[in-house]
Amino acid sequence: MAGFRLIARAGAIFLALCSACSAEGGISGLWMRDTGTARVQFAPCGDKICGTITWVRDADSATKVGMRVFYDMEPERANNWTGTAFNPEDKQTYTGTLTLSGNTITATGCVIGRLFCRSVRWNRAK
Repeated sequence: MAGFRLIARAGAIFLALCSACSAEGGISGLWMRDTGTARVQFAPCGDKICGTITWVRDADSATKVGMRVFYDMEPERANNWTGTAFNPEDKQTYTGTLTLSGNTITATGCVIGRLFCRSVRWNRAK
């Protein structure tokens, strides 16, 4: 019975990730910060989703390109992932949540048991 539950859970995770990775409407792909200052590529990393900076507008921040800023993002429910977010501005790591709505991702980072949170928006890059 335990083996069946494990297989069922693995199947559910696979289906959630497949829907996350679909070309249309999924989280995978290139996203632009709403301020226009950076782009992040979301893609599978193992059995989770990760986001890596691919471009920054400020030449002084070019060292951030290639930096993973979202990692270990796991599907929590439809269009919602939880994991870890790293903010290169303050060099802090946060509990992270990604919420997909159409062509917009709201990324929320929290500390101290979600007592202090901050959200930013990302729009699908064209």
